[in-house]
Amino acid sequence: MRAFQVSKIGSPAAMAVLDRPEPASGEVRLKIATCGLNFADLLMQTGQYQDTPPAPFTLGMEVAGTIDALGAGVQGLKTGTRVAVFGGQGGLAEYGCYDARVAIEIPAGMSMQEAAAFQIAYGTSHVALGYRANLKAGETLLVLGAAGGVGLTAVEIGKLMGATVIAVARGADKLEVARKAGADHVIDAGNEDLRGALKALGGVDVVYDPVGGDLFKAAFRACKPEARILSIGFASGDVPNVPTNHLLVKNITVMGFYWGGYMKFKPAVIADSLRELFAWYDEGKLHPHVSHVLPLEQAGEGIELLRTRKSTGKVVIEIAPE
Repeated sequence: MRAFQVSKIGSPAAMAVLDRPEPASGEVRLKIATCGLNFADLLMQTGQYQDTPPAPFTLGMEVAGTIDALGAGVQGLKTGTRVAVFGGQGGLAEYGCYDARVAIEIPAGMSMQEAAAFQIAYGTSHVALGYRANLKAGETLLVLGAAGGVGLTAVEIGKLMGATVIAVARGADKLEVARKAGADHVIDAGNEDLRGALKALGGVDVVYDPVGGDLFKAAFRACKPEARILSIGFASGDVPNVPTNHLLVKNITVMGFYWGGYMKFKPAVIADSLRELFAWYDEGKLHPHVSHVLPLEQAGEGIELLRTRKSTGKVVIEIAPE
């Protein structure tokens, strides 16, 4: 089978031909249809991601496909079933074996492209805003990087939860994408006085930050008393220092959030969240945004779209068209 593999940390991934895997006990094998790209795929190539596996490994954290083989002891699933899986790696390949317990049946009305774009982006925002930050109706939510893979879902979910949503992104096109997802206010990330613009809107109660750097600093200074800041990632490449003495003045809370971590130490949080999210999708409340669909042989170009921030929402690699 073909796979887009990192053979050495620090070197770009490249196409390789591997043996088709066989499912171990408790696993299912998928004929992979689609794989959603994430910023972590870019970071894994250089070993900068917190869960980078040892090389060699195949990129691709989240997939959608059809079960084509069952390992010993698997119950409740059958071949031919369409499922979505968060596996952490191995998705940019024609086949993959995964723990059957993390295979979630895809709703009948959801396409494989949408399914591959769904779990990490929506799961991150739903658990971060609801479970961690306890976002309440009527509060003001600031979303940085609001047109990106997770940022756009934070806009959508924040609005569903009853918040007033301020979206920050770079350029008119990206701001329009955020507005269509439900943002009440949009601000260009190039605004020289971002703090002033946020203060003029009354300040913020919850900050959703996958960017870091100067945007974090401006958002921090626009926080209301008892605000909560969610540190989701550092797409800017700049990990900000938190002035802890300033936390005291306004009783601000800064909390780290890594969705994949819950898969290891509290998987029920993820399972409960995904059940609610898939129900919201079935009810027509969620609308996954995929800006680019590319074939497996162009996976490198897809990752480059993330690096250069030329995508909005999700980039999906299509391996076996429906």
